Amino acid sequence: MKFFNKADFNISEQGINSIEKIIIGGIQQNILIQTEKPGSPVLLFIHGGPSMPVPGVSNRGTDYALVMTTKELIKHFTVVFWDQRGTGKSFSKNIPKETMNLKQYISDAKDVTDYLKERFKQNKIHLVAHSWGSVIALNLAYQFPERYYSYTGFSQITNWVENDKLSYKWLLEQAKKTNNQKALRELSVVGEPPYTKDFKQWSVIRKWQFKNNTMFYDAGDKKSATFFSGLKIMLNSPDYSLKDIYNSLVRGFKLSYTEGLLHDINTFDFFTEVPTLQIPVMFIHGSKEKHVLPELITRYYEKLDAPKGKTLYWSDKSSHVFHLNDARENEQRLIQYLQGVQ
Repeated sequence: MKFFNKADFNISEQGINSIEKIIIGGIQQNILIQTEKPGSPVLLFIHGGPSMPVPGVSNRGTDYALVMTTKELIKHFTVVFWDQRGTGKSFSKNIPKETMNLKQYISDAKDVTDYLKERFKQNKIHLVAHSWGSVIALNLAYQFPERYYSYTGFSQITNWVENDKLSYKWLLEQAKKTNNQKALRELSVVGEPPYTKDFKQWSVIRKWQFKNNTMFYDAGDKKSATFFSGLKIMLNSPDYSLKDIYNSLVRGFKLSYTEGLLHDINTFDFFTEVPTLQIPVMFIHGSKEKHVLPELITRYYEKLDAPKGKTLYWSDKSSHVFHLNDARENEQRLIQYLQGVQ
């Protein structure tokens, strides 16, 4: 299905451009492999969400990938995008709801890592993640450092509840500024985080984050990220159908947010659980971020013990999803950084 323009790039016959169905965690899941240089270091990207599989399998031939661009990246690395269980090409109505929890996602990601190591005969790979994916990936980097050359976290989440508290405060301030009585009323009724009762309680703050456009920053040009940025990637994909999009944004969303997952995201704390990393780490965060507040990544970065090196970059035109110019800069940051640490 292609609603828009042709592919941003095509991979030559000498490269790899394939979607593979693999059994991970007892179910069939899908990965996209793209490279112009077979044998190059593998980069596994773990997307956000849950159930927002961009960048993922839908990104074949697409340069922009929400946080970075990829046209140059695939000339240096074997770039792998993965649709997580229960979303996109990895959705199935037969997935048991009890498997939709953080421990299973981490296990799945470890299995994907091991598959790639074996598939490409490499002892280690690079690990990159965005938002929700960074919750999975930072656990991986901490628990299994022997499997990875490096870890890069875009819009890194460090403590979901503490971020919700900061977001709740900011949303109340915005509601007062605009005299939005409905927002004030609903936020006052639900009260301060944590939201552990049920999905209905948890979703109130998400509703007002969405209405306040916290994921996106308008830099005043056509290169600014919007909600349509991710949707356009899926609509323009040669490999995605409308059913795949529905399975991501509707059916997968409903499947993902189980009681177990809500418990998991409300109880982890990387400040105490991941105080150190034994591999090089780079964080890249939007300086205009209003969804995963910059205060927490700044504090975590300062506290983190990283004997192999740590780096924190800011993207000046971006919030949670990155401006095209920032995405291009991030691609160059990745190329330079990863080549220096492997």
